[in-house]
Amino acid sequence: MTTISIIYDLKWRYIKLHYYQWTTCGKLINTRTGRKIKKTVNGRSIGYWIKGKFITLNNLRTQLEIIPKEKLPF
Repeated sequence: MTTISIIYDLKWRYIKLHYYQWTTCGKLINTRTGRKIKKTVNGRSIGYWIKGKFITLNNLRTQLEIIPKEKLPF
């Protein structure tokens, strides 16, 4: 059996659900399940299905934030 590990740098996250995070290369990953979420077309709108609700890219851009860096105690 052969396994392959891929490491992504996460940069942005969805404000309402922090476990939906985007990489620097633009891929959406659900960090709870470890799955990649595909960008889809619904009608003529491009966007993502997040927790059963379709959110277009235009609406989504206003609801993203950069992941803050954690402060270490030492």
